[in-house]
Formats: sequence, C-alpha cells, structure tokens
Amino acid sequence: MRRLANLLFQVVLTAWAGCLWTIGFLVVPVLFYTLGSAPAGQIAGALFIVSGWASIAAGSYLALFLFVRQRRVWRTLALWLIALMLILTAVNLFGIQPTMAQMKLDALPLGVMDSPLRDRFVAWHGISSSLYLLKSLLALGLVLRMGWKWEP
Repeated sequence: MRRLANLLFQVVLTAWAGCLWTIGFLVVPVLFYTLGSAPAGQIAGALFIVSGWASIAAGSYLALFLFVRQRRVWRTLALWLIALMLILTAVNLFGIQPTMAQMKLDALPLGVMDSPLRDRFVAWHGISSSLYLLKSLLALGLVLRMGWKWEP
C-alpha cells in the first residue's frame, strides 16, 4: 500500500507539472499563433481556469500526502514549494483572472486591446504571466527535489 501511495504522489506531481508546462508553453502559444488574439484569449482563459482548479486539487493532495507521511513536514522544501505554488495559483485564479475578465466586460463593445483599458490589461497580463512562469519553475524545482525512484 505504501508503494502505491508513493506512486500516486509521483503521478499527481507529474500531471500537475506537465499540465502547467503543456498549457502555458505549448497549447496557449499555438492557440494564439493559429487563431488570433480574441478567440485564442477566450480559450486560453478557460484553460487557465480549469488548470487553476486542477492545480488546487493536485497541490492539496501533495501537501496532505506530505503531512501524513513525513515528520517535521514544516522543514521540508517540498512542502514550501507546494505551498508557494498553491498561493500563486490562488492569486491568479481568484484575483488576477477575475480582474482581467472584468476589464474585458468593461471594454465592451470594443475588445479590451482596442479600448482605453488596454494598458491596464497588458500590465495585469504581464503580472499573471510572470506568476505563471514562477509557478512553472517551482514545479521544476519540486520535480527535481522529489527525485524519481524507479523500482523494478
């Protein structure tokens, strides 16, 4: 049972990191390249919301696993990386994304990039992108920190 729990931890960690990297650095750029700004932005926004909720689920599971399995869990780097990733996810999901969505609504009937809100939207988008990049790097650190123990 312990081996299965360890395997599930590795699968969830891999899925979480892979989701971040795939959506942020592969899917969304391809969307913007092929569809153009407005439709790609709408799809990307939906993908980031879904991946945000998936991040909360994955990070919560990983943190709970560490609390159950490790003594002095507060001293583990893995827990702090997970906690920071969860905080960044919450800031984006519950703070920045709703702000950007409201700006899009406030800009109607124009697109936000054709409205007076353009500069504010670009600034918030830059902050969001920076936090996403930081979260992706933290995921890399977490994957490297946890290591992979393949057993035959």
